[in-house]
Amino acid sequence: MVKLHSTKKGKFMEILLEEFYKTDLHIDKFQDRKVFLNSSNYQINGISQSGKTKLVKNYLLGLKKSSYLYIDCNDIRINFNELNNTLSKYCIANKIDILVLDNYKKNINFVNVSQLIITCENHLDIDILESIQLYPLDYEEFLAYEHKYDSSALNHFFQLGGFPHMHKVHSDARSIYIQKTLKYSLEEMEFDILKFCAKMISQKISAYTIYERLKSIRKISKDKLYKSYENLISKNYIHSVEKFGHAKATKKIYLCDISLKSALTIDKHFGRLFENMVFLELLKSGIECFYEDAIDFYIPHAQEIILCMPFTDERALFKKLEQIEAFIFTHNIKKITAITMNREGTISHPLSKIEMLPFDIWAIGD
Repeated sequence: MVKLHSTKKGKFMEILLEEFYKTDLHIDKFQDRKVFLNSSNYQINGISQSGKTKLVKNYLLGLKKSSYLYIDCNDIRINFNELNNTLSKYCIANKIDILVLDNYKKNINFVNVSQLIITCENHLDIDILESIQLYPLDYEEFLAYEHKYDSSALNHFFQLGGFPHMHKVHSDARSIYIQKTLKYSLEEMEFDILKFCAKMISQKISAYTIYERLKSIRKISKDKLYKSYENLISKNYIHSVEKFGHAKATKKIYLCDISLKSALTIDKHFGRLFENMVFLELLKSGIECFYEDAIDFYIPHAQEIILCMPFTDERALFKKLEQIEAFIFTHNIKKITAITMNREGTISHPLSKIEMLPFDIWAIGD
């Protein structure tokens, strides 16, 4: 086998960088997100298909083309050692002001430019970079993709979920598209754990329980499973919610997007899917919440309880309030919101303000 001289390999990298530099970026019509970029240095974190690349490209397309260099680090033609040897010199020679390292890898060295932007799934502790966590679309962002806002929008949201690209995927291909995306982005163990979590959304579950279930169907290492489980949480493919005042109690598990439920399992449970959807709206609004017995979400700082009751009526809600009356009194709850599919109203209660709000009104409210 003939080995290439390092200078020759460096020349290949210069040619590749020149290709990246001259290639015109393109995105389809961009819908504004609730986060935006300015001249700061950024790391943009988010799961695959959350919209990181499109957000960055939209920003770059508003700048002078000669001022930036965009590199997708997933490009298999990149030799990272040669990239490290070549990138700084190339940026200086071409007066590059903005460098974007999309799908950044930890073995790539940073170079001195006016603005550096990286994207990756995991948050990295890098002082010079302002961190942006990009989640899939919340309901209000989703509505920007709809041709019209009417009663069908919420049902469409249930079908598509929050991945921006799903509006362009035909209904018969959506599940396979999501499966392929996840298989490409995750390790085999992570994918198996995620499939199991899709069956158990909105329920109390531990990594040990997952281990016990999966070891019966495949050879599995407990240490590897635990590590994979923590990786899924750190990358925000799954989320966990603590029981209020009991940090060591088993946590409740939620998926990063409701579309994963139907893509990864045939199990049907609309109530749990609805609860997952409500949780994601709280998460994307930066609201810290906990669960409690018979209470879906407790928000301490607001002294508020959120109940997920898609098909409730006043009678069922009153029965629910009787179950949690002691908690309401003990924690001086000021507001109780029952999130429904379409029922709206206010109920009189001696201790708290109680409202029934349809999800679409609640999600886009203040």
